[in-house]
Amino acid sequence: QVQLVESGGGSVQTGGSLKLSCAASGFKFDDYGMAWFRQTPGKKREGVACITFTGNGRYFSDDAKGRFTISRDQANKISTLEMGNLKVTDTGIYYCAAASWCDLDEAEMEFWGQGTQVTVLS
Repeated sequence: QVQLVESGGGSVQTGGSLKLSCAASGFKFDDYGMAWFRQTPGKKREGVACITFTGNGRYFSDDAKGRFTISRDQANKISTLEMGNLKVTDTGIYYCAAASWCDLDEAEMEFWGQGTQVTVLS
């Protein structure tokens, strides 16, 4: 049974940092690119970062570039999104997802987690 379980969400002040983790099981983790999406109030779900199955390539949305980093731990099957210099507009539900390659198109994702809430306070 495929599972992606996010953790690490919570509340933080503007300018602060949060680290999200995604624990994967039920599929061959190192054959999949991993991505993070978010659903912010009033907007469509959007991709913020992805990493290739080898971990050698990364891609970020314009808004995430320079503030977010993505990594993966192949041995423990964990994908991590580290977010810095957080803004109120980063508030939303963050989802972990897996695809055949590094992609920020949600239509390409094969597996999804349930999401974790991130709230940035002004």
